[in-house]
Amino acid sequence: MNADQLIDSFSDFKDIKNIDRETMMNILEDVFHGMLKRKFGEESSCDVIVNTDKGHLELYHDRIVVEDGKIEDPDNEIEISAARKEVDDIELGEEFTETIEIEDFGRRAILSLRQNLSSKIHDLEKSGIYEKYKDRVGDIISGEVYQIWKREILILDEEGNELILPRQEQIPSDFYKKGDSITAVVARVEMRNNNNPVIVISRTSPVFLQKLFEREVPEVFDGLITIKKIVREPGERAKVAVESYDDRIDPVGACVGMKGARIHGIVRELRNENIDVINFTSNLQLFISRALSPAKISTIEIDEDEKRAKVFLKPDQVSMAIGKGGYNIRLAGKLTGYELDVFREGAVEIEDVDLDEFADEIEHWIIDELKAIGCDTAMSVLDISKEDLVKRTDLEEETIDEVVNILKSEFE
Repeated sequence: MNADQLIDSFSDFKDIKNIDRETMMNILEDVFHGMLKRKFGEESSCDVIVNTDKGHLELYHDRIVVEDGKIEDPDNEIEISAARKEVDDIELGEEFTETIEIEDFGRRAILSLRQNLSSKIHDLEKSGIYEKYKDRVGDIISGEVYQIWKREILILDEEGNELILPRQEQIPSDFYKKGDSITAVVARVEMRNNNNPVIVISRTSPVFLQKLFEREVPEVFDGLITIKKIVREPGERAKVAVESYDDRIDPVGACVGMKGARIHGIVRELRNENIDVINFTSNLQLFISRALSPAKISTIEIDEDEKRAKVFLKPDQVSMAIGKGGYNIRLAGKLTGYELDVFREGAVEIEDVDLDEFADEIEHWIIDELKAIGCDTAMSVLDISKEDLVKRTDLEEETIDEVVNILKSEFE
């Protein structure tokens, strides 16, 4: 491989990796200078001229002209008789410049040079990717599914950069095949083995939902509507508290859009995740009531010190307050920052019993299963029909019958 072929190959590489001409020249000059210094010594005077666009490379080595037979450093000195064969009027003490051909270094040196160039360009590329994406954390990005593994999906952006979507950052109902387009938010950028940048994207982050609102709702993007807080159970349900400082703007109506046009686009992107858009208020009782929508609340007793609230509802509203899988009450608690306990309206407080009190009669894993759907007390379980309990939990019908009988006996 001669010099022109070597530089020509790196000109192509430069275009593919989108490295600017000045940076490419600096890399090439640095590497060739290093090669010349290794051959002629650190004190040698060498010049490298690179034209990456035309694929030309010129290497020059300067030596001092000395008297014949007086050479002490052959790498940096040349006898005057030898120098005058090239330049007739050269004098003692002047610099003699000779052109160096890359072929003079030998095949092994050229291969080492190419490897060194590749390493430097790869390092520069990795640094560029890291710098680009560390400033894009929180931004929405689209890419194409390139490879699917058990624990993560490899995605390529429009420039061919690799993005990683881990399993835990995917919506449970997500299903992709190679070539599919995918939209997510940049969650974090990490430097892993050998300083390799890893761009992790997410579809489960609340930030992803916020960015979708900014994309679909101009008032949110322009700051006329503020998203105060978002809580999610990815793929199932989300609650979004919004506020507007302009009384002329209905924040909920603007986010939902005419006939749900705006919210439907977001719901489709999130695999039909139910999204409750709620008017934020500093009135805690009203905020809790809105957060538990669509259930209608009768009364609320708030314990600010314990960050707990007792919510009283009519019997037919209890299951709506808890919601399918307990998502509604769990998300309402996260949104408001209060632990919410649901009670039937008119029930005497002392009558209800915490489920943990039945640990001697009911196995712990069964109690945990009931708590997972928002049932923390005996009455909250008894307020739900057996059919709903079967649907919402992984418990067998016989197990539920046994649990219900144990709980009922407590109130007889």
